Amino acid sequence: MTGTVYDLTFDEASLFADIVSRLTSLGSVEIRETIFPDILRLMRSEALASFIWNPKSNSYHDPFVINQSLDNIKAYRSWYQYRDPMTRQLRSLWRPAYVDEVICRSDLRKTEFFNDFLMKDGLDHGINLFLKVGGRELADLRIWRTNRQPDFADREIGLLKVLSPLLTRALSASPDITLSVLTERERDVALLVSRGCSDKDIGRVLNIGFATVRTHISRCLCKIGCSNRAELAAYVTRLSQ
Repeated sequence: MTGTVYDLTFDEASLFADIVSRLTSLGSVEIRETIFPDILRLMRSEALASFIWNPKSNSYHDPFVINQSLDNIKAYRSWYQYRDPMTRQLRSLWRPAYVDEVICRSDLRKTEFFNDFLMKDGLDHGINLFLKVGGRELADLRIWRTNRQPDFADREIGLLKVLSPLLTRALSASPDITLSVLTERERDVALLVSRGCSDKDIGRVLNIGFATVRTHISRCLCKIGCSNRAELAAYVTRLSQ
């Protein structure tokens, strides 16, 4: 782990140690539901949203939120995510980042996104973390403060830098990550791989050529973040249990 962590109260230091312990424990499940609320406390912030990117629909889905209106989140999914002036740039960084890094606050406050979406929940300034393993995007972490709270600083960036690799590892193994990133045919191939079928068997069952089977398997490995066929089979099997 890298990064410098400082300015923690005794209770926060205990909470941080507990988060790290749970993230490094085998069998961690429901990471967003069990870990993200504590991260929000550690970040001394009021609101949090987390989505999972769906490459098939080219949109964010499966929201998990704390202290944000569900109606507002519904509006984000149907309208505001397509008028979001900063998330694409923040996502491309793949590291903890202030929203201010990609759009200055004065410009953000002029946008429909700020006035008709963020301000409905009183959100003023944020810090985001987007995670991926291999070619597979994992759940993101969007933390916000109201205008009554101080700006985010090195403290929060440092905490997220330390937690980032642990979150990546835990989320990539979590059963709440599904096969939704795969196309229907890729999913068929992945399921057959998990059942021990050879490439020749898969081609015969799906009536596709050997080269096409290999292409689908390569795409599955990339999207899910597995390094080989055995890892892909184990991953699909775990989801099916």
